[in-house]
Amino acid sequence: MFQLSRTVLAAGLAIAFNLSLLNSATAAQEVTGAGSTFIYPVLYKWATDYHQKTGVKVNYQYIGSGAGIAQIKEGAVDFGATDMPMSSGDLQASGLLQFPSVIGGVVPVINVASIKPGSIRFTGPLLADIYLGKISRWNDPALQALNSELKLPDAKINVVYRSDDSGTTFNWVSYLSMLSPEFKTRIGAGTSVKWPVGMGSKGSEGVAAYVKQVPNSIGYVEYAYVKQQKLDFGLLRNAAGAFVAPSSEAFEAAAASADWKSAKDFDLSMLNAPGDNAYPITAATFIIVYKQSKNADRQQTVQDFFRWTLESGQQQARSLDFAPIPVDLKNQIEAYWGDTSKGQ
Repeated sequence: MFQLSRTVLAAGLAIAFNLSLLNSATAAQEVTGAGSTFIYPVLYKWATDYHQKTGVKVNYQYIGSGAGIAQIKEGAVDFGATDMPMSSGDLQASGLLQFPSVIGGVVPVINVASIKPGSIRFTGPLLADIYLGKISRWNDPALQALNSELKLPDAKINVVYRSDDSGTTFNWVSYLSMLSPEFKTRIGAGTSVKWPVGMGSKGSEGVAAYVKQVPNSIGYVEYAYVKQQKLDFGLLRNAAGAFVAPSSEAFEAAAASADWKSAKDFDLSMLNAPGDNAYPITAATFIIVYKQSKNADRQQTVQDFFRWTLESGQQQARSLDFAPIPVDLKNQIEAYWGDTSKGQ
């Protein structure tokens, strides 16, 4: 049932699940969602496992965070998914709520024949200079100095970036802006920016495909795509000065320092978090729902599904190298649902 053609994947994924497990007598039999490509690997797994127990359908199009926000604001879907949290003011104005659903990391990926996976080291400022076009060859002295044990090729760096409105881009450029004043001034942070160099591709799958096909290239994707596509990646220096490989444990280490209770509507960044083992580009995907949907049954279906993902789906997240939502944060999310349902 879940073997999908490339055409179906490009158009969006029909994911099936049912709420009889949760005794929701009024639950709708079908809901729709759209947005983040970051969350797609684990959302697909959650829905597949949930479908084995039940039968309601959800249609999810992984079309990018910006498009997901736009669609729920327009009332076109029952939930959105974004890797860039909406501000409390924007949520209030649009009659929406948001909560984190999964935690993962954005990873620099490369295609350089002479470099083994996980052997090249990067820093935020060096990556910023690559994406500014200031470092344009793999054997640039700054890269070679940081990787003295590697023989880097005298080859042009082919830069790849997301061409669509992307939460993955938001986290990537927000991190580079934190570490590079010049990048912050020239490029800044957003779901879509004007790149001075490189080639664009749509979606994380598009970036992964470009990097695999184009020799001597560099791009950025969510870590689950690194594993699925068998992409080469680099280590990244964190705030403690350690060079860290992406992993669910490194994402958990970054998430451990996050003070979610201080963040209204969970609007919080985990970028460049402290800690020896923290991965520096760790981020959450946020689910966006209506405060008051025109269809209460569909709203109940969405909430019941994401309650199940929090209570029963976090091990699947870990198996795909996402970090599970901490227990305290899970409890905070469920309390948030209760408060907002009372109009608080």
